[in-house]
Amino acid sequence: MTTTASPAAPPAPTAPGAPATAPPPHPTSGWGSTPRGLRTWGALAAVVTALTGLFGVLAASSQSLAVDDARDAAAQLVGLQDARNQLVAADAAATTAFLVGGLEPVELRTRYDAAVDAGAQALTSLAATGPDGADGLAAVSADLTRYTGLVEQARANNRQGFPVASAYLEEASAVLRDDVVPALDALVAAEQQQVDDEIATARFAAPMVVAVAVLALVVLALVQVWVARRTRRTFNVGLVAATVAVVLVGAVGGAALGGAGARAAQVRGDAYRATVQTSQAFALVNDARSQEAFTLIRRGSGASYEETFRANVADARTALERDGVRLDGSLVDRLDAWVAAHDEVRQRDDDGDWDGAVAFVTSDDPSAPPALFDALSGALAAAVDAGGQQVADELRPAGAWLGWALLAVGGAGAVLAWTGLRPRREEYR
Repeated sequence: MTTTASPAAPPAPTAPGAPATAPPPHPTSGWGSTPRGLRTWGALAAVVTALTGLFGVLAASSQSLAVDDARDAAAQLVGLQDARNQLVAADAAATTAFLVGGLEPVELRTRYDAAVDAGAQALTSLAATGPDGADGLAAVSADLTRYTGLVEQARANNRQGFPVASAYLEEASAVLRDDVVPALDALVAAEQQQVDDEIATARFAAPMVVAVAVLALVVLALVQVWVARRTRRTFNVGLVAATVAVVLVGAVGGAALGGAGARAAQVRGDAYRATVQTSQAFALVNDARSQEAFTLIRRGSGASYEETFRANVADARTALERDGVRLDGSLVDRLDAWVAAHDEVRQRDDDGDWDGAVAFVTSDDPSAPPALFDALSGALAAAVDAGGQQVADELRPAGAWLGWALLAVGGAGAVLAWTGLRPRREEYR
């Protein structure tokens, strides 16, 4: 006999107004459990907060190193320009001395010797402090030896009245202008690039700290939301403290590092640029003085030297009008006064009074070219020295304390983030 199963009884209808069945509670064990979530999210909040502080100290250290390197590169650059300027000044003294036949004036000979010695000593010092350019400076020193040898040959022939003296002098000046100066300018350009790169690195520190802090805040916000949903508490004191720590790292670190980066950029655009341009003007006017002497030495066939003189003076005036006036407002007026005296020299020479032109260009009169050039050259050298010192004083990082303070704040926030969730974790023990 076949037994027929009775149909299952239908579920009892829910009485009107009766409460709905409660959803199952959150699991208390396993990967998706609330205790494990509290440990995982708490650890994430602590790690993120600690990493924010750690990144703050790394960014501060990186900026400090970049600013120090920029200051060193700027000092090396100014030193290279000073060496170049000394050698160009020596050439100007040597060529001017040749306008006086026979035994050259003691003052010009002394000035030449002092400038060559200063340039050679600067090259030796720079080779010791800047190993990256040691090979280039060694080549410059070799060319300098060749230059001084040619000058001595020119002097020996000039004392005896031999016309070949001017040929030796021109060859010496060609060595200086074509070999020594371009090599030094290449090293200067390399140092300029390093200064720019290091300052760019210094300015990058602040936005990176802020960006990391923002990312950390996003993570902490997600942790807060998860904890609020699982524990039915809107805020957790530990997570709030960690959030405040991250905000402090981002705000204080961003402001301090940003201020230091902005200051470095301002120094580059102000004192550093003015120093570089003024130093360049110094070299240009000294080379122009050499061209002035060669124009007279060639006696009627020195038109190309006069063109070079005018080009150098124009470039020097542009550099001084744009940047040099920030170091010394009198530089342009001093340059104009010397050029006006040069114009008188050219007028006498063009009128056929070569002897009068030579006498004026070697005169001791305060209104003659030598005195006016000395005033200009001295003012340029003083401005370069002052500018270099200003760069060294103003180019500085945010402060050694900053990085450690950011690390301490981040570490404290990490501890609070972890301990703040301890009461919630203990509820599941």
